[in-house]
Amino acid sequence: MNTLRAIGAEALKLTSTRLWWVLALVMFIYVGFTSGLIGLLFGGLGEALGETGQTPAIPDEMLPPIVYSIATSIGYVFPVILGALATTSEVRHQTLTPTFLATPKRGAVLAGKIVALGGFGALFGVIALIASIGLGAAMLAIGGFDLGLADSDNWALAGRAVIAMALWAIIGVGLGALIPSQVAAIVVVVAFTQFVEPILRTAASVWEWAGEVGRFLPGAASDALVGASFYGAIGMGTATPLEWWQGGLVLLGIALLTTVVGYFTTWRRDVT
Repeated sequence: MNTLRAIGAEALKLTSTRLWWVLALVMFIYVGFTSGLIGLLFGGLGEALGETGQTPAIPDEMLPPIVYSIATSIGYVFPVILGALATTSEVRHQTLTPTFLATPKRGAVLAGKIVALGGFGALFGVIALIASIGLGAAMLAIGGFDLGLADSDNWALAGRAVIAMALWAIIGVGLGALIPSQVAAIVVVVAFTQFVEPILRTAASVWEWAGEVGRFLPGAASDALVGASFYGAIGMGTATPLEWWQGGLVLLGIALLTTVVGYFTTWRRDVT
């Protein structure tokens, strides 16, 4: 019962602020622009540029899933930030004390955040897919490519993308619990997702041993779960990617690890 109340309270907190829809709007624009650009580059202009060697050769049937998977390939950072901010903002604005007074069981509070943010992460996945499929398919149509919208595999990819975004939001909650400083948490998220992991995945395309390790990085596991990735299309990684279910287990394991470590460290400390 405490957990159900906590879930409702977390949902109310999120919907009573502009944070979630501002992040969703920025994500929609970012994902839509990028998927449209890639769809145009490899689809609409693909033949012309391919003849000059300016773009890598990608089989026509692989283009739709690669373009559509932009929703998670670059959009995953937004649910992570949402989860981290939803957790660290309670410390920054000192609302965690009344939260714990209303629900003394801190585990129930954290569980409520996990469920609520997982739901919002799934919603972010749907919004990102609307952007990537909508604008990406439009650009592919310009090039006369089959959009693959009648292909059940592409809709399965979309379903797995929603799951991946939900898991990313839960990872954000875990990071927020582990790193209560809002600034520090955001710096870690941005630095790792935008700089550290891309560099590591680039290294994985050079050395075979690095490729074996790189398969288990969060972004690589997410791409494996979804089943397609722009990074894979441009050759960032020499090792065979994980199966979709293996990628899902790795991403789930990371979410559980960050949350459990966060709970047993900073989450259980005094907040006053």
